Amino acid sequence: MRSIMVFVGASLLISPVSGHHSDAGLNLDTVVTVEGTVTGFSWRNPHVYFAVETMDEQGDQVEWTVQMASVATVSRMGWTRDSLAVGDRVSVGAYPARGGRPYVKFLSIERQDGITLPTSFDSDTGEVRLAAPEVTVSTSTLEGRWMADAATLVNYPGRLDGLTRALLKLNEEGRAAQATYDENSDENPELSCIGRPTPSMIIYTDLYPLEIEFRDEEIILIRSQFFDEERAVHMDGREHPDGSARFHEGHSIGWWEGDTLVVDTKNFADHRSPYQNGIPSGSQKHVVERYTLTEDGTQMVVEFMLEDPEYILEPMTHSRELIYAPQADMSQFNCDLESTRRFLPQGPVP
Repeated sequence: MRSIMVFVGASLLISPVSGHHSDAGLNLDTVVTVEGTVTGFSWRNPHVYFAVETMDEQGDQVEWTVQMASVATVSRMGWTRDSLAVGDRVSVGAYPARGGRPYVKFLSIERQDGITLPTSFDSDTGEVRLAAPEVTVSTSTLEGRWMADAATLVNYPGRLDGLTRALLKLNEEGRAAQATYDENSDENPELSCIGRPTPSMIIYTDLYPLEIEFRDEEIILIRSQFFDEERAVHMDGREHPDGSARFHEGHSIGWWEGDTLVVDTKNFADHRSPYQNGIPSGSQKHVVERYTLTEDGTQMVVEFMLEDPEYILEPMTHSRELIYAPQADMSQFNCDLESTRRFLPQGPVP
């Protein structure tokens, strides 16, 4: 099958389902169509990938890499590991990589047999949305699994990247660090399957559930499916350790203010890009979260304050409501090293 590349020039107000890296290497103002034969389908995290073989105008074979979202997100769209098979003829709509390399980011797909596979892209609104979790039951406790309804949130392009670009006010150190960041190098933590510590687990609740477990009176666990992040919140009145003890997720202590759970987290380890966009965090990073159940028990209000005077001029604040979703899937993320590096221009790294 000859490849058909259709370039649709536009200033589209589209916010693609964000991945583990920024979209700086993609042309988000152009949509292309790639038609060809599926030669591979990789069902792994942090991205599902498939390859499409086409033929260029000179008659040479070209294999295109198509990047999708994570297994959890693609599953919520309605896909399974059997949705594509080697040999399927497909037409793919996608954002192309800058520089002309055969790499695209998925928007839509149709098989030659006439089956249009599900997509989260809404062509009427120009936005990418996943179905909101259904309100099926109420609860009297913060324990359980919670997810956000993306339709109720400000649709920042790039999600965490867009939110922090909009709300973080950087000092000179923060601007300099962001300007020199190279996500296509080993300074990108997620190329080593190192995730993003809080408050990212709150920001990503439109894609991944947040789970709270009361282990006992002294420990509350807060988990995110995204990169399998987990924190233990110490409820026994202890203080934070001295600054020499530092942890990827930070050190969290908590207490109750009426019906509100307050979680104070300090002692974060250095992280080169916890907000997806090259702004680091350091030893002075401090996050305060507040979790409050709504009166009817179907939702929870979550607020956080983030400060890091080493890189940020003033605190960043954010709030949202999460829906009680005990049915949400909390299967392991299990980041795959080859998959997490596949977007690099040189391809997978063994």
